[in-house]
Formats: sequence, structure tokens, C-alpha cells
Amino acid sequence: MAEEDVVPKTFRALVESADRKFARVRDLPSCGRAQGQHYFQKVFKAYMRLWKYQQEHRAELVKAGLNRWEIGEIAGRIGQLYFGQYMRTSEARFLVEAYIFYEAILKRRYFEGCGVKDLRVRFKELRFYARFLLVSLILNRTEMVKVVVEKLRALIDDCKANFRETNFKEWKLVEQEILRFINIDTTFTIPSSRPFRYCAMLNCHPNSVPYVARFHAKKVLKFRDAILMSYHRNEVKFAELTLDVYRMLQCLEWEPSGSFYQKHPAEPKENGVAVDSSGASGLIDMNLAADMTDTALPPNPRKAILYRPSLTHLIAVMATICEELPPESIMLVYLSASGKPGQINTSHVETSGGSRRTRKSMLTSHSSLEQNCSSTESHINGVKGPSDYYNDYLWLGPKGNGGSSNLYPGDIIPFTRRPLFLIIDKRGEKAALLLSPLRPTFKGPSSADITQNGSQFTLFLTAPLLAFCQMVGFSLSDSDMEVLNSAESILSTAFSKWEVILCKSPSLDLVWAQVLSDPFLRRLIVRFIFCRAVLSAIWPLEGSDQYLPLCLPQLPNSLSPKSDVVQSCVSQLADHLKVSNYFHFEDS
Repeated sequence: MAEEDVVPKTFRALVESADRKFARVRDLPSCGRAQGQHYFQKVFKAYMRLWKYQQEHRAELVKAGLNRWEIGEIAGRIGQLYFGQYMRTSEARFLVEAYIFYEAILKRRYFEGCGVKDLRVRFKELRFYARFLLVSLILNRTEMVKVVVEKLRALIDDCKANFRETNFKEWKLVEQEILRFINIDTTFTIPSSRPFRYCAMLNCHPNSVPYVARFHAKKVLKFRDAILMSYHRNEVKFAELTLDVYRMLQCLEWEPSGSFYQKHPAEPKENGVAVDSSGASGLIDMNLAADMTDTALPPNPRKAILYRPSLTHLIAVMATICEELPPESIMLVYLSASGKPGQINTSHVETSGGSRRTRKSMLTSHSSLEQNCSSTESHINGVKGPSDYYNDYLWLGPKGNGGSSNLYPGDIIPFTRRPLFLIIDKRGEKAALLLSPLRPTFKGPSSADITQNGSQFTLFLTAPLLAFCQMVGFSLSDSDMEVLNSAESILSTAFSKWEVILCKSPSLDLVWAQVLSDPFLRRLIVRFIFCRAVLSAIWPLEGSDQYLPLCLPQLPNSLSPKSDVVQSCVSQLADHLKVSNYFHFEDS
């Protein structure tokens, strides 16, 4: 073998070896604590070896005919590996690494200049833009998203002009999806909005910290794992990430205190002139992630993201995670789907506000946070028979395929042998636990379109001020920063007081006490209290139960919608935003 042939042949052998390993790890299940870790390490080492080899022998490889897009493809594969590992572990550092590689591909223009006649390379470039958009979305890199959207749009138009015999309809749909997503997501429409992620500076209330620190239940559960699932027709999404799951995903992650998630210009500039990186050698700084992550933060809860799963797949994932759940830990399950209520066997539930309401007990106490069924039966008046757990259901499939895609309350009961925090956002129907109302409430009918705006209940749990303003038709984009900051301050002060009350309440149910120490779950509980209070103040009359959320087991009466400490928060916020005319407050 000639000496000049050794380098390119070695390179091709490394590419083939890495690609074979990549094919094995790409389709591994994303759930499970040990799934794919061994394979990931092997394929990662293979690509690192390949990446280092092309760096060290760049001149010989270029002389032998190496194309720039081939370097971009290798970097893109490494980015895919990192993003896949983020989806399996929820570790922010993997997401950062994926972004670093994708950003380098874009800035160094690896795919540009490859020739318009090479359709195969054009498809690689289209897929690169789609993957980079997904990573940038989750990182809230809004400026970069806008840059990549424009490049994707231009490339699609160029491909349609130069490859007239090829159908690019699917890629046009991808373009429409991302445009629809960013036109609705408040991260893009309201640049000054607070992050969905848990920020220590914004969400950790100083006044309640000592009480939370001293709070001790008989058993303290650690929030380790979550399952996030959405299944609706025509819902806002990009790729396999729906708007509601996107919001909840971020709500269950830490916001680093540094500059990691902060928005910044996408294009680097020197003296006002954009830097040209097209001549870069393929060197990508592998240590940048260390400077962009916050090592002082605890690990994020692991999250399994399920997009339109089959019923059997959802149950299999729940079983896997439940089986691997460490001792003294709790699993959060968020299910957002349409459904059908049962027709008979209603149960009377006493609300913490004192009114009596009739509601179908979907999942009843069995789906609460308890480890066993018997301890929460005291929250339900009346005796339930086995058939009651198979009247309600959620649709996880086409409506015309019978019951094979129906998720019944009874399907979830076996998983309550382990601690379970269940959120069901069952739009238009009755639901349970941190329970959505039957119907959303909006000033204007157009805002109630869930296919356009996502779920109101989910928005209250992930961005309460945005949900409040959207509900009453208050335009945040037209408001000055002082108004918004004052509104956020009203909420922060109230949430701090409510956390103290929860910690000091002698009537706090053990179910809630076991999870109150976890910042993510505590924030969800407090935001639920706010959501319930807001909707109760809008619908104070009898017969309005369909518009109100519910939780089981009940929270203390001291935080009921009619309590002074809760009602005063809603009243103060409504007065501040000058929307008090929408609410009905009882005299203290």
C-alpha cells in the first residue's frame, strides 16, 4: 500500500466502524437508567477517535478528496450522540455539548459550497438544520433559532428550485411547524419573560427558605424520574416535541445561574463585522461545556419524553421506570390527552374551599401520591367498585379504533405501589390529581384554541403570570418592564407566604408532606394553588365546578381559594394589571 493511501483508507475504516456503532445506539430506548450507557461509551469513543484523526491528518485527507461536508457530518453525528444522551439522562452538559458541535457546523459552513447538484448532501444539510433547531429551542437560544429558521427556509426554496423532480413537501411542513411554534411560544413573543426552568434567584423565596429547610416529614421522597406525554390532534409541536411537553420539560430542570441559557447574538462579531469561520480547520473546543454549565446545581430529574405513544408503549415505559426507581423516591407522570368521562357512578369530593361538588373520580385516590390505595380512601366519600376504574379514559390513538388505545384509571393503579405524583391535563373533560378543569377560561374565544396556544392548565403550572395574562387578555408584549417586574414580585411574595403556610400547617396531608422538600414539586403545588384561586375568583357561583381544578388529597383549608392570604394575591395582581372587573372577590 502506497504511503499516501494509508491515511485516507484508515480514515474510511474509522468512519465505517463509527457508523456501525452509531446505528446500534441510535434506536435504543430512551427510558431506563442503564439503557444504552455501555453502547454510548463505545460509539462516543469511536467518534472521538475519528474526530481526532481527521484533525491530525487534515491536509492529507483534503488532498485525497475529503469534502468539508464530510467533516460537518462527523460533527453532526457527535452532536446527535450528545443530544440523545441528554434525552436519556436530562444532564444539561450533554445538551450544551450538542449545541457546541451544531453551532460550529453552522459557523464554519461545512455544508455550504458543496454544489447544488448533490441532492444527497442537501438532505444531510436539511436534517442538520432540523436537529440544531430542536437543540436551540430546548436551550432557549432564541436568536440562534431565528438564524437557523431563515437558513432552513432559504435552503428549502433553493432545493425546490434546483431539484424540481423531488418532492420537498415534508420539509415545507417542518418549516411551517417551527414557525408556528416560535410564533406561539412566549420565549420568542415576549423576550423579557422569565425562564420556565427553576431559577434559584427567582423561584427560591428567601422568607420561606428557613421553613422549608427545617421541614421534616416522617418520610421525605426524592424526585428522581418523570414521564412527560402529550397526545392531541393538531397540537403545536416541532419534530416530536409538543408545546405543552416543551414547557413542562423546562419546568422540571434547573436554570444555571451563569450565562448558559441567556440569550445572546447568534453571530460572533469583531469590531462590528461578522467573523468568517468558513476557513476553520475543524477544531472544536471540547472543553467549552465546562465553562457553560453550573456544577453547583443538583442533577435534573430524569425525564422520558413520549410523543403520541401507543398505550402498550406508555405502560411499558411506566413499568420500566417504576421498576428502576430508587428507594425513597417518587416518579412524576404528566399526561396530556383528550378523553371521555364515564356516565355513571359519580363520587362527591369535598373541596378545600368548602363547596360540595360532584366529579367523576378518574384514578381517584389510587392515582394520588400515596404508596398504597387504602390511605387515601378517606378523601373520597362513597364506596367505589372495580368497574369505576374503567369508565373514564384518555385517548392515545385514533378515536375510531375501539378500546385498544384507551388509557383507563385502572391501567395506572398497579404503579401506585410506588410513590407517584400524577398530573393529568385532560382537556374538555374531567381529570384527576393535580387536576385540570373540565374547560379552560379565557376572555376571548380565540385564546381557548388548544391547538394554537397549548393547555391553559399546563401554562399555569409552568408560567403562572403568562397564564393569568393570557386568560384575561392582558398583552404582556405591550407592557413595560416595571409593570411586569411588579407583577412577578406580587406572585413571588405570595408564593413565599404559601410555602411557609404549607410547612407550618398541622393539617398538611402526609402525601404532600413527603414531597414538599423538593423544589420542583413544591413549585408545582404552589402554582396549582394560584391557578385554583384565580379560576375560583372568576367563577364564584354554583354550577361553575367544570371550570375549576381539583387536587387529591386536599391541601390545607388555610390555602383555599377563599382564604385571605390566597384571595388577596389574586386581588392585588388583578388591581395591578387593571383587570379587576373580571373577578368576584368575597369580603374578608
